[in-house]
Amino acid sequence: MDHISRVGVFLEVVKNESFAGAARALGLTGPAISKQVQSLEDQLGVKLLSRTTRHVGLTEEGAIYFEKARQALEDLDEAEHQIQELKACPTGKLKVNAPMSFGTQFLTRPIATFAEQYPEVELEIDFNDHWADVVGEGFDVVIRIGSLEDSTLIARKLAPCPIILCAGTKLIAKHGIPESIEQLSDYPGIIYNKHGQKKEWRYRDNNGVIGTLTLNRNFAANTAEMQLEACLHGLGVSLLPAFCADAYLKSGELVALFPGYSTYPEPGIYAMYPQNRYLSTRTRLFIDWLSDASKDFSWC
Repeated sequence: MDHISRVGVFLEVVKNESFAGAARALGLTGPAISKQVQSLEDQLGVKLLSRTTRHVGLTEEGAIYFEKARQALEDLDEAEHQIQELKACPTGKLKVNAPMSFGTQFLTRPIATFAEQYPEVELEIDFNDHWADVVGEGFDVVIRIGSLEDSTLIARKLAPCPIILCAGTKLIAKHGIPESIEQLSDYPGIIYNKHGQKKEWRYRDNNGVIGTLTLNRNFAANTAEMQLEACLHGLGVSLLPAFCADAYLKSGELVALFPGYSTYPEPGIYAMYPQNRYLSTRTRLFIDWLSDASKDFSWC
């Protein structure tokens, strides 16, 4: 039996807190288990286990060795799984959550083509603006838009997502283009009221100075589409995500106010996933797929 096998026997003894239990779990005899542990101790030159007639426990050295050995064997097991997945077509369930507006506009085609490319992956897609409990609801990947905050999730940035202060041509025809940030206090505002968003816009100006603007709350909506439509109808100025406003800015139906100013901190579009030690091939391939698709976003 090689060194790694002896380590596995040792871990099994600790798990079962007995040589007899380890023997039953591994299908070996008690003396064979004892011999392997003794051989490991002889090699290391320390006692790993304290033995009595009723109990098997870890020595101080044994406790240190147990944690490191357990981690090492788990790493080897993960490596084996990854290699096996690379050799085969990825399979299994992949549950994904993304914001409704962004998802329906920009993710439907990439996700459908991914499903076509990897037919053995069972996709479950949830376009929803609620703040998903990733672990509790069993999501493998969530797409989130905003500034990256401290999180228990691992994040990969797919694309920038500037938040642009916009006005429709109808509003400009009525009120004119504001000449200063302060002048915006005279303009009606359209507010996004989902996820505890406030009326305040934190920005960085042309000189790198960070400031805060409080918009008037004349219209509130919980979707980017409603904000956009209200803005196009001249109901107020609004902070719109680039994915929503880009086409209308290019057509001239919307005007970007104070284009030298930017939202601070800079928002982005992120693919996020739990901090599992093992990232399945299907999850990694899906995130890579979305990353490639994001290169075609018109505002990037």
